[in-house]
Amino acid sequence: MFVFGYDSYMQHAFPRDELDPLHCRGRGPDRQDPSNLNINDVLGNYSLTLIDALDTLAVMGNSSEFQKAVKLVIDTVSFDKDSTVQVFEATIRVLGSLLSAHIIITDTKQPFGDMTIKDYDNELLHMARDLAVRLLPAFENTKTGIPYPRVNLKKGVPPDGNNETCTAGAGSLLVEFGILSRLLGDSTFEWVARRAVKALWSLRSNNTGLLGNVVNIQTGHWVGKQSGLGAGSDSFYEYLLKSYILFGEKEDLEMFNDAYRNIQNHLRRGREACNEGEGDPPLYVNVNMFTGQLMNTWIDSLQAFFPGLQVLIGDVEDAICLHAFYYAIWKRYGALPERYNWQLQAPDVPFYPLRPELVESTYLLYQATKNPFYLHVGMDILQSLEKYTKAKCGYATLHHVVEKTKEDRMESFFLSETCKYLYLLFDEENPLHKSGNKYMFTTEGHIVSVDERFRNSLWQDILPGEVDSAEKIKPNELKAVNFSSNCNRVPDERRYLLPLKSIYMRQIDQMARTRHRCNDLKGLWLWRNNSFLPTGRMQ
Repeated sequence: MFVFGYDSYMQHAFPRDELDPLHCRGRGPDRQDPSNLNINDVLGNYSLTLIDALDTLAVMGNSSEFQKAVKLVIDTVSFDKDSTVQVFEATIRVLGSLLSAHIIITDTKQPFGDMTIKDYDNELLHMARDLAVRLLPAFENTKTGIPYPRVNLKKGVPPDGNNETCTAGAGSLLVEFGILSRLLGDSTFEWVARRAVKALWSLRSNNTGLLGNVVNIQTGHWVGKQSGLGAGSDSFYEYLLKSYILFGEKEDLEMFNDAYRNIQNHLRRGREACNEGEGDPPLYVNVNMFTGQLMNTWIDSLQAFFPGLQVLIGDVEDAICLHAFYYAIWKRYGALPERYNWQLQAPDVPFYPLRPELVESTYLLYQATKNPFYLHVGMDILQSLEKYTKAKCGYATLHHVVEKTKEDRMESFFLSETCKYLYLLFDEENPLHKSGNKYMFTTEGHIVSVDERFRNSLWQDILPGEVDSAEKIKPNELKAVNFSSNCNRVPDERRYLLPLKSIYMRQIDQMARTRHRCNDLKGLWLWRNNSFLPTGRMQ
């Protein structure tokens, strides 16, 4: 799947940013319509898909193509472009991938095979710095320290720059900017990203402790008062935890714990325990940040990342329940609609742009439980993608998950995330699992080694509110508060049982109105008193 998409991009689209898989051509920024943010926020005329796919090539062990791709990026890509891009998208897709590839190339252990580049002189790191410097104007002339959402790579913030930005966009830059700062020994990048996180954090509601989803960067006034786990908010919470994991700064963990506690108190609905008791299955809803009252009855596909985040903190039982709900929706449509109305049990926004979030959570739940159920979830997703999204040249966005009509676009995250998580789900012997190195995934799925060098900063006196390095918490001391269970609650004897009791599986199926319920698993599992045995090739 990856090779077909990647080769199609290289043959029909490179050096443009994206592949149009229906017409077998490339796509760049929409110069005729600058207001087309759906395209222009992401596409910067810098061979986006090639850059975003670099570490997937390495994870798959394709050293020759990885080396060729890195050389192409070094030789052909420039960020000196008259392109106005979203700071967040450029950071997670481009900056993050350059840093990941640089770390892979310079790793003395070379766990994925020989990914070294002859005469490599840190070119990708220099390119990452060049891009980050071009993004820095977004952090200037803002009264709160929260960055402008968009910047022109040549000219800085546009004169008509928008003063409103989303929480995730402004508050999810710390991982990439922090890695860059610590690799360069230059505090600038981490400082501006951390200042933005703290500014957003300071604006949370005194009543609920929740944050909204859209804020004015000059006044600090919440324009969007919705607090949820999906679009506009998702990666803000993800990066509080992942910044702590990478950098060991105690305040990041404290913010995450506080945020998670407030999420559990105000966003979570349903019975207290996932796998026992009466009542509705747990569900995380969108509420008013100031009152905690329900704002609408839809959830979006980006929220499917959250079970994976819960796995990272050990809240595996709750992750199992939420993941099962999203999988039930997938079973119904063969894809996740961008928005699903859980009250009407129907899509509110019916397109699916090949997003990876459900695959990501499936992969992480399999790593946590080793339950073969998740291999079959992955196989189901894989077969749906092949059946409904495969096009003449690559894989296409589904325009409508019910009608299965296609749009002529293959977003770069399909190669950087969706294919990578599916591949790693099935490749148990992958060096990423076996090398002894610890890796973390960025929000764009780029791999970063959890490395001692990222835990040492030279600027404790510069970063506001920093703690002394002696006070830093070690990774194995991670304790998230107020979650319903932990990894030890999933005992080995449950490995070949359904992750959820069958009564709860049926209940979640009914929430998504899956037509065939347990018959959907026919041919995959033999049922035996709420347990099952793998059949066929998966045995």
